[in-house]
Amino acid sequence: MRVIAGSARRLLLKTPEGMDTRPTTDRIKETLFNMLMPYLPGAVFVDLFSGSGGIGIEALSRGAAKAYFVESSQKAVACITENVAHTHLTDKAVILKQDVFAAIRGSIRDTADVIFMDPPYSQEYDKKALELLKDAPFVNEDTLIVVEAALKTDFHYVQELGFHIEKEKTYKTSKHMFIKKGTE
Repeated sequence: MRVIAGSARRLLLKTPEGMDTRPTTDRIKETLFNMLMPYLPGAVFVDLFSGSGGIGIEALSRGAAKAYFVESSQKAVACITENVAHTHLTDKAVILKQDVFAAIRGSIRDTADVIFMDPPYSQEYDKKALELLKDAPFVNEDTLIVVEAALKTDFHYVQELGFHIEKEKTYKTSKHMFIKKGTE
């Protein structure tokens, strides 16, 4: 896994050992960041369920001012810390070794421009996170929430939570949902 573009371009990233994380492939990451580019310059980026930190690091490399990395696994946090240091982005990173739901309830201090989450599939963590994000003080109508999910994941409930789907990008086995507060 590597950083695709920006100040840390071509630097290789480590991934935590084991099967607990699913690093986003370079092709999907490139497509995602092509869509996110207008939001990144000077942005506060929140990477929930961070894994190796590759998504948040890519955001920082491409111009985000600050990134929160939220991960509960000690192995993954050690990996994120190493990757952030390797890419010389430590001064822009806030690494929270914490349960994502606890972090949403009170550890993120800056208004987020982009929130990315890639939770374990088929456990409804995306829904639980969105339920908390709807009232989180760091989320407003301009905050873009991107959820990576299995292709079959149903997001019919987002309107009930006060969100709307801006767009959906599907891949072979997964998809990205682009969600914002409010009605379209």
